[in-house]
Amino acid sequence: MKRILMLGSLMFLIGGISHTAAFARVFGFVGGPDGGVPYDFEPMQTGPGKPGEWKVVEDGGAPGGRALDQTSQDPTDDRFPILVRRAGAPSDVSVGTKIKLISGRVDQAGGLVVRLSDANNYYLVRANALEGNVRFYKVTGGKREQLGGADLPVTANAWHDLRLEAQGDRFTVSFDGQQLFTTVNAAISAPGKVGFWTKADSVTRFDALTVQALP
Repeated sequence: MKRILMLGSLMFLIGGISHTAAFARVFGFVGGPDGGVPYDFEPMQTGPGKPGEWKVVEDGGAPGGRALDQTSQDPTDDRFPILVRRAGAPSDVSVGTKIKLISGRVDQAGGLVVRLSDANNYYLVRANALEGNVRFYKVTGGKREQLGGADLPVTANAWHDLRLEAQGDRFTVSFDGQQLFTTVNAAISAPGKVGFWTKADSVTRFDALTVQALP
Protein backbone atom coordinates (compact mmCIF):
# COMPACT_ATOMS: atom_id res chain seq x y z
CA MET A 1 0.00 0.00 0.00
CA LYS A 2 2.83 2.42 0.85
CA ARG A 3 4.42 1.69 -2.51
CA ILE A 4 1.16 2.48 -4.31
CA LEU A 5 0.77 5.73 -2.40
CA MET A 6 4.36 6.74 -3.15
CA LEU A 7 3.93 6.01 -6.86
CA GLY A 8 0.65 7.89 -6.87
CA SER A 9 2.38 10.90 -5.35
CA LEU A 10 5.14 10.61 -7.93
CA MET A 11 2.51 10.57 -10.68
CA PHE A 12 1.11 13.82 -9.29
CA LEU A 13 4.53 15.44 -9.16
CA ILE A 14 5.49 14.33 -12.66
CA GLY A 15 2.14 14.60 -14.35
CA GLY A 16 0.18 17.20 -12.44
CA ILE A 17 1.95 20.38 -13.49
CA SER A 18 -0.49 23.24 -12.90
CA HIS A 19 -0.74 26.18 -15.29
CA THR A 20 -2.55 29.48 -14.99
CA ALA A 21 -5.95 28.22 -16.09
CA ALA A 22 -8.35 26.82 -13.50
CA PHE A 23 -8.05 23.37 -15.07
CA ALA A 24 -4.82 23.03 -17.06
CA ARG A 25 -2.39 20.18 -16.56
CA VAL A 26 0.21 18.03 -18.25
CA PHE A 27 -0.15 14.36 -17.33
CA GLY A 28 3.00 12.29 -17.70
CA PHE A 29 3.34 8.56 -17.08
CA VAL A 30 4.22 6.35 -14.15
CA GLY A 31 3.67 2.67 -14.97
CA GLY A 32 1.70 0.24 -12.86
CA PRO A 33 3.33 -2.60 -10.90
CA ASP A 34 4.28 -4.42 -14.12
CA GLY A 35 5.23 -1.28 -16.04
CA GLY A 36 1.89 -1.56 -17.79
CA VAL A 37 -1.18 0.70 -17.68
CA PRO A 38 -0.23 4.06 -16.12
CA TYR A 39 -1.70 5.06 -12.79
CA ASP A 40 -4.83 7.23 -13.15
CA PHE A 41 -5.57 5.78 -16.61
CA GLU A 42 -7.90 2.95 -17.61
CA PRO A 43 -8.14 0.87 -20.81
CA MET A 44 -11.30 0.57 -22.91
CA GLN A 45 -12.05 -0.70 -26.39
CA THR A 46 -14.48 0.02 -29.18
CA GLY A 47 -15.21 -3.04 -31.33
CA PRO A 48 -14.04 -6.67 -31.24
CA GLY A 49 -10.58 -8.22 -31.02
CA LYS A 50 -7.96 -8.58 -28.33
CA PRO A 51 -7.60 -5.87 -25.67
CA GLY A 52 -4.95 -3.22 -26.20
CA GLU A 53 -1.56 -3.67 -24.54
CA TRP A 54 -0.46 -0.41 -22.91
CA LYS A 55 2.84 0.09 -21.13
CA VAL A 56 5.14 2.89 -20.00
CA VAL A 57 8.60 2.94 -21.57
CA GLU A 58 11.73 5.02 -21.31
CA ASP A 59 12.35 7.00 -24.50
CA GLY A 60 15.27 9.40 -24.64
CA GLY A 61 13.93 10.84 -27.86
CA ALA A 62 10.51 11.61 -26.41
CA PRO A 63 9.92 15.23 -25.43
CA GLY A 64 9.22 14.08 -21.86
CA GLY A 65 11.84 11.30 -21.71
CA ARG A 66 9.13 8.74 -20.91
CA ALA A 67 6.36 7.58 -23.20
CA LEU A 68 3.30 5.36 -23.45
CA ASP A 69 3.16 2.46 -25.93
CA GLN A 70 0.24 0.53 -27.38
CA THR A 71 1.95 -2.65 -28.59
CA SER A 72 -0.81 -5.15 -29.45
CA GLN A 73 -0.77 -6.07 -33.15
CA ASP A 74 -4.20 -7.70 -33.44
CA PRO A 75 -5.15 -6.89 -37.07
CA THR A 76 -8.93 -6.79 -36.52
CA ASP A 77 -9.87 -3.83 -38.72
CA ASP A 78 -12.71 -2.39 -36.61
CA ARG A 79 -10.80 -2.74 -33.33
CA PHE A 80 -10.04 0.49 -31.46
CA PRO A 81 -8.06 0.25 -28.18
CA ILE A 82 -8.51 3.33 -25.98
CA LEU A 83 -6.76 4.51 -22.81
CA VAL A 84 -8.44 7.34 -20.87
CA ARG A 85 -7.85 9.29 -17.69
CA ARG A 86 -10.08 7.99 -14.93
CA ALA A 87 -11.01 11.54 -13.95
CA GLY A 88 -13.35 13.43 -16.26
CA ALA A 89 -12.60 16.68 -18.06
CA PRO A 90 -14.76 19.69 -18.94
CA SER A 91 -16.79 19.57 -22.15
CA ASP A 92 -14.99 22.71 -23.39
CA VAL A 93 -11.41 21.51 -23.42
CA SER A 94 -8.15 21.51 -25.35
CA VAL A 95 -6.23 18.21 -25.41
CA GLY A 96 -2.87 17.54 -26.98
CA THR A 97 -0.04 15.05 -27.17
CA LYS A 98 3.09 14.11 -29.08
CA ILE A 99 2.51 10.96 -31.14
CA LYS A 100 4.81 8.53 -32.95
CA LEU A 101 3.28 6.01 -35.39
CA ILE A 102 5.71 3.10 -35.24
CA SER A 103 4.27 0.24 -37.29
CA GLY A 104 1.20 -1.56 -38.61
CA ARG A 105 0.19 -3.34 -41.82
CA VAL A 106 -3.57 -2.80 -41.53
CA ASP A 107 -3.14 0.70 -40.11
CA GLN A 108 -0.59 3.06 -38.57
CA ALA A 109 -2.85 5.36 -36.62
CA GLY A 110 -3.20 7.05 -33.27
CA GLY A 111 -5.22 9.85 -31.80
CA LEU A 112 -7.08 11.59 -29.00
CA VAL A 113 -10.62 11.25 -27.64
CA VAL A 114 -12.75 13.86 -25.84
CA ARG A 115 -16.22 13.90 -24.24
CA LEU A 116 -16.06 10.12 -23.83
CA SER A 117 -19.00 8.77 -21.83
CA ASP A 118 -18.18 5.11 -22.56
CA ALA A 119 -16.25 3.01 -25.06
CA ASN A 120 -18.87 3.55 -27.77
CA ASN A 121 -19.57 7.30 -27.50
CA TYR A 122 -16.99 10.08 -27.95
CA TYR A 123 -15.29 12.45 -30.38
CA LEU A 124 -12.00 11.43 -31.95
CA VAL A 125 -9.13 13.02 -33.87
CA ARG A 126 -6.48 10.76 -35.34
CA ALA A 127 -3.42 10.85 -37.61
CA ASN A 128 -2.63 8.02 -40.04
CA ALA A 129 0.81 7.44 -41.56
CA LEU A 130 -0.33 4.82 -44.11
CA GLU A 131 -3.13 7.03 -45.47
CA GLY A 132 -1.32 10.35 -45.07
CA ASN A 133 -4.13 12.25 -43.38
CA VAL A 134 -5.68 13.59 -40.19
CA ARG A 135 -9.38 12.88 -39.59
CA PHE A 136 -12.01 13.95 -37.06
CA TYR A 137 -14.89 11.61 -36.16
CA LYS A 138 -18.01 11.37 -34.06
CA VAL A 139 -18.43 7.91 -32.50
CA THR A 140 -21.96 7.07 -31.32
CA GLY A 141 -23.19 3.58 -30.55
CA GLY A 142 -19.76 2.29 -31.54
CA LYS A 143 -20.07 3.61 -35.10
CA ARG A 144 -17.69 6.19 -36.58
CA GLU A 145 -18.83 9.08 -38.74
CA GLN A 146 -16.23 11.36 -40.31
CA LEU A 147 -16.88 15.06 -39.68
CA GLY A 148 -13.70 16.63 -41.04
CA GLY A 149 -10.23 15.91 -42.34
CA ALA A 150 -7.10 17.03 -44.13
CA ASP A 151 -4.67 15.16 -46.37
CA LEU A 152 -0.99 15.78 -45.61
CA PRO A 153 2.24 13.83 -45.04
CA VAL A 154 2.32 11.99 -41.72
CA THR A 155 5.80 10.51 -41.26
CA ALA A 156 6.09 7.16 -39.48
CA ASN A 157 8.63 6.78 -36.64
CA ALA A 158 8.77 10.52 -36.05
CA TRP A 159 7.20 12.62 -33.31
CA HIS A 160 4.21 14.75 -34.31
CA ASP A 161 2.15 17.21 -32.30
CA LEU A 162 -1.62 16.51 -32.35
CA ARG A 163 -4.20 18.79 -30.74
CA LEU A 164 -7.99 19.00 -30.52
CA GLU A 165 -10.00 21.91 -29.12
CA ALA A 166 -13.66 21.30 -28.26
CA GLN A 167 -15.72 24.37 -27.47
CA GLY A 168 -19.49 24.09 -27.58
CA ASP A 169 -20.36 22.60 -30.96
CA ARG A 170 -17.09 23.73 -32.57
CA PHE A 171 -14.01 21.52 -32.90
CA THR A 172 -10.59 22.68 -34.09
CA VAL A 173 -7.83 20.27 -35.13
CA SER A 174 -4.12 21.15 -35.26
CA PHE A 175 -1.15 19.05 -36.39
CA ASP A 176 2.53 19.93 -35.91
CA GLY A 177 1.57 23.45 -34.83
CA GLN A 178 -0.61 24.13 -37.87
CA GLN A 179 -4.37 24.56 -37.59
CA LEU A 180 -5.85 22.17 -40.17
CA PHE A 181 -9.62 22.61 -39.99
CA THR A 182 -12.64 23.45 -37.86
CA THR A 183 -15.95 21.59 -37.91
CA VAL A 184 -19.29 21.92 -36.11
CA ASN A 185 -21.31 19.13 -34.48
CA ALA A 186 -23.70 19.08 -31.53
CA ALA A 187 -24.27 15.34 -31.05
CA ILE A 188 -22.26 15.05 -27.79
CA SER A 189 -22.27 18.06 -25.49
CA ALA A 190 -21.78 16.63 -21.98
CA PRO A 191 -18.41 16.55 -20.21
CA GLY A 192 -16.55 13.25 -20.41
CA LYS A 193 -13.19 11.58 -20.27
CA VAL A 194 -10.15 12.29 -22.45
CA GLY A 195 -7.32 10.05 -23.57
CA PHE A 196 -5.59 8.07 -26.31
CA TRP A 197 -6.87 5.96 -29.23
CA THR A 198 -5.39 3.48 -31.71
CA LYS A 199 -6.68 1.19 -34.45
CA ALA A 200 -6.21 -2.47 -35.46
CA ASP A 201 -2.51 -3.49 -35.49
CA SER A 202 -1.13 0.03 -35.01
CA VAL A 203 1.87 0.13 -32.69
CA THR A 204 1.76 3.71 -31.47
CA ARG A 205 3.73 5.75 -28.92
CA PHE A 206 2.41 8.79 -27.04
CA ASP A 207 4.10 11.51 -25.00
CA ALA A 208 2.41 13.28 -22.07
CA LEU A 209 -1.26 14.29 -22.29
CA THR A 210 -2.02 18.02 -22.08
CA VAL A 211 -5.50 18.92 -20.83
CA GLN A 212 -6.68 22.53 -20.55
CA ALA A 213 -10.15 23.90 -19.87
CA LEU A 214 -11.42 26.46 -22.35
CA PRO A 215 -13.51 29.48 -21.29
